[in-house]
Amino acid sequence: MQISQQMQQRMAEMQEQFENETVTAQAGGGIVEVTTNGKGQVQKVKIDPGVVDPDDVEMLEDLIAAAASEAFRRALEKMEGEMRKAAGGLPLPGLGNLLG
Repeated sequence: MQISQQMQQRMAEMQEQFENETVTAQAGGGIVEVTTNGKGQVQKVKIDPGVVDPDDVEMLEDLIAAAASEAFRRALEKMEGEMRKAAGGLPLPGLGNLLG
């Protein structure tokens, strides 16, 4: 019982720490770069000004969505890996569904 409480406390500490970390992903070969935090909030979007084409906004929108999705996926993957390490191989209910 005490071990379970310690593990829960450690997991909560790790989640709080992770929420302050950032993850960056790119799309379109670096044309668009998105940085998110561990909460999945977009912190920064960087767009190569040379590719801004007012006649093709849809492509730019798609690249932003792809980069944001990848950054969020990487953040979840990172959190899952850290929590699995902390659990020492014990099963973590519900964690397997984070990455869908």
